[in-house]
Amino acid sequence: MLEIPDKLYFRIGEVSRLAGIKPYVLRFWETEFSNLGPKKSGKGHRLYRRKDVELVLEIKRLLYDKRFTIEGARKHLDTRTREPHSKTSDGAAKKSARVQGDLFSDPAPLFREIRKSLTEILAILR
Repeated sequence: MLEIPDKLYFRIGEVSRLAGIKPYVLRFWETEFSNLGPKKSGKGHRLYRRKDVELVLEIKRLLYDKRFTIEGARKHLDTRTREPHSKTSDGAAKKSARVQGDLFSDPAPLFREIRKSLTEILAILR
């Protein structure tokens, strides 16, 4: 795991070097991921906090290593931030993660599973 220096703020060049990506990629990710929003200094320089740097590294891992689409990575991060304290099993995490290949798979089994669950709920309510 990459060691992040113990600092309050990082400039875009430092974050770029830490993550191994170009600064324009970071600026693009700011437009795509709403929870990535560095503060601006009085002169307009981007100042990333430690949690922003950690988020950049997580986004890079999802996009480059796990081969998520930008939308898939955004959804994955949104579900993770909604449930910050829940621990999911490795199998559940793999099932919920949607990599590019999953986006084009047959949705019929998922719909059958949803229908079955809703039918069970309806039976309980009756």
